[in-house]
Amino acid sequence: QVQLIESGGGLVQAGGSLRLSCAASGRTTRNYPMGWFRQAPGKEREFVAGISWRGGSTDYASSVKGRFTISRDDAKNTAYLQMNTLKAEDTAVYYCAAGPLFGGAREKYDYWGQGTQVTVSS
Repeated sequence: QVQLIESGGGLVQAGGSLRLSCAASGRTTRNYPMGWFRQAPGKEREFVAGISWRGGSTDYASSVKGRFTISRDDAKNTAYLQMNTLKAEDTAVYYCAAGPLFGGAREKYDYWGQGTQVTVSS
């Protein structure tokens, strides 16, 4: 079993930055692709970014490409999402997820965190 805990969310003004962290416990996530998803009120959970199990490949939703960066530190069993130039439409609960497959589909991920709220004021 893998437990994931997100942190780093909060309230930020449009144009600002936040860095989300996803700390894993239980089994190591070293061999798992990691992903970030988000869910805004009244909307379905959507893919934001993903990173392969060695970090060699990344994928982003078109809405965040060029503004968000996903990374991982396997020594710390932690994944990150650096979010720059935030917009009001980025407001959502952000969820971390772990493998076993790399990609944007929710079905590729077996383990999920509880989420962290990101609110961007315009």
